[in-house]
Amino acid sequence: MFSFSISGFPPFPLRRAYPRVSASFGSDTPQDPNSSSPHGSNAKFDEEFRKGKERGRGMGGGDGVVIGRKKKSKEKVQWVCSNCGFSAGQWWGVCRSCNVSGTMKEAKFSSDADSVISGFSVLEDGVGSWLPQQEGELRPLRLAEVNKGLDHHHWRIPLSGPFGDEVSRVLGGGLVPGSLTLIGGDPGVGKSTLLLQIASIIAEGHHDGEASPVVYVSGEESVEQIGNRADRLRIQSDIYLYSSNDVEDILKKVQHLSPGALIVDSIQTVYLKGIMGSPGGIMQVKECTSALLRFAKKTSIPVLLIGHVTKSGDIAGPRVLEHIVDVVLYMEGEKYSSHRMLRAVKNRFGSTDELGVFGMSHSGLQAISNASEMFLSEQHLDSEILAGLAVAVIMDGSRTFLIEIQALCLSSSTGSRQVNGIQLNRADMIISVLIKQAGLRLREHAVFLNVVSGLTLAETAGDLAIAAAICSSCLEIPIPNDIAFIGEIGLGGELRMVHRMDKRVYTVAKLGFRMCIVPKVAEKALGSEGLEKMKVVGCRNLKEVINTVFPNIMLKRR
Repeated sequence: MFSFSISGFPPFPLRRAYPRVSASFGSDTPQDPNSSSPHGSNAKFDEEFRKGKERGRGMGGGDGVVIGRKKKSKEKVQWVCSNCGFSAGQWWGVCRSCNVSGTMKEAKFSSDADSVISGFSVLEDGVGSWLPQQEGELRPLRLAEVNKGLDHHHWRIPLSGPFGDEVSRVLGGGLVPGSLTLIGGDPGVGKSTLLLQIASIIAEGHHDGEASPVVYVSGEESVEQIGNRADRLRIQSDIYLYSSNDVEDILKKVQHLSPGALIVDSIQTVYLKGIMGSPGGIMQVKECTSALLRFAKKTSIPVLLIGHVTKSGDIAGPRVLEHIVDVVLYMEGEKYSSHRMLRAVKNRFGSTDELGVFGMSHSGLQAISNASEMFLSEQHLDSEILAGLAVAVIMDGSRTFLIEIQALCLSSSTGSRQVNGIQLNRADMIISVLIKQAGLRLREHAVFLNVVSGLTLAETAGDLAIAAAICSSCLEIPIPNDIAFIGEIGLGGELRMVHRMDKRVYTVAKLGFRMCIVPKVAEKALGSEGLEKMKVVGCRNLKEVINTVFPNIMLKRR
C-alpha cells in the first residue's frame, strides 16, 4: 500500500491530497508476482519510484522510501544581549549574564550551515584572485629554511623622526610586515591622530626608498572630516581615505592599491554580511578581526585597528579579540593633561616593558625629548612654601620618571587622612612606621598626601619620598630641590632595595641633582662611574634619613 506526496512525482489521480505524506516499503515485504500496479507497467513511474527510494535511503530512511518536499532551512529566533553577547531562547527584561536591562535584542538566522559566512571564507570571495598564490603544496618548513635570506635588520618597516622613534620603541623596533596591531584608549585620547601620523610616516617611504600608499578606512567619520584633521596636522603624504563599514567592500577596494599599510577606524564599526548581530557585537568583532588577520598574513600588509574601550578600561568586544591580534597597544592620558603615554600590553615581536611618551598639541602628537623630568615643576631653594615636597624616582617599563610627592600635616585636628594618587593602605603603613620607629607625633595630625600632575604611584620605590615629605611638613622645614629619594620602607623602619636601582640613580645624576638618598645596600652595589657630580648617601633606616636631610633636628620618641 503506497501513499505519495503531491510534489514527489508527476501528477497522478489521487483521491486525497496531503500536505506532507511519507511511505515506506521494505524489501522483505512479500509481494504477489501476479499483482499489477495501479498505474500499469509504466516505465517512467518505475524509474521515478527507484529514484525516490534512493533518496529515502540517503536521508536516513534505511530500506524505506521517504517521498516529500525537500526540507526547508528553518529560521531560528534568538534574543541576544547587545552589551555582553549572551543569547537566550526567549526575551528577558534584564540580561541574565551582565544584569543590564533593556539590552536583549531579537536576532534571526538560518539554521542552514551553507548560509553561514565566516571571517576566513570572505577572503576567498573578496580578494581571492588578488592574494598571492602559493606555488606547490603547502608543507611544514624547517626553521633554517624560514630564516634563509631574511635580513632581520631591515625586515621591519622603520618609522623615522622623533615621533616615529617613540612609536618604534614601543613596537620593538618598527612595524612588522603582515602584523595585526590593535590600539585602544579612552575617547578623545588621540588614537585616530596617532594612526594618521603613523600613516603619514609610512607613506613617505620605506627602507628601500620607495614610497607606498596607505589606506585609511573610517567607519565613524566621513572622508571630508578625516581630510580636515589631516590638514590641521599638516599631513600631505600619499594617503587614501575611504569611509565604509563593510569588510568585504573594504578588502575589494584595497586590492587594487597594494598599500603599504591598512588602517581601520574602528573594529567596532565594521561588519561582515551573513554574521549574526550588529556591528560591535561579539560575533561581528571576532569574525571581522579574523578576516583582517587572514588578509594581513597572506599579503604581508600590516593592518592597524582602533578599538573602543568600556567603562572599566578594557577593549570592547570579546576577550578573544586581544588573543587574535599580534600587538595590543594602549594609549593613556589624563583629561586635563597634554601628556600621552603609549604602552604595549601584548607584543609578539618585542618587549612589553617599553613606554612611549608624547605631548598633545594643536599640530598633533609630539615626542617629548626629556621625559624623565617632565613631571617636575620649577622650585626655589629654601622656600618655606615648599615644605612637604619630596622627589621620588619611579620606573614605568624601561623608562625612568621623577615625580613630586606633596604632604600637608595639620596639628590639633581630627587625625583624618586624605590621599590622592597613593594607595591608602600604603600611606597608613608609612605614617604608622614614622610614629613608631622615627618618633614623629602624627597621631593628632591630619595628613594629606598628593602626587603632582595627577599621577598614580603604584611602586614601592616611592615610600622613602612619601616619608620625607611627611617629615618636611611636620617639621616645617623644606627639602632642597636637588635631593631625590629612592627606596622601600619596611615595618621596622629599615630601607629596602628596589629593582633597577642603578638606572634610577644614573637618571638622577644626568638631571643635575646634588644628592640621592638610597638604602645602604644599594650604595655598596653602585659604582662611581657617571656619579662624580652627585653624592649618593646610603641610609639603613628612617632615623638616618631624617638626620641626613634635616640636620640638627632632635626628635624625642613618644
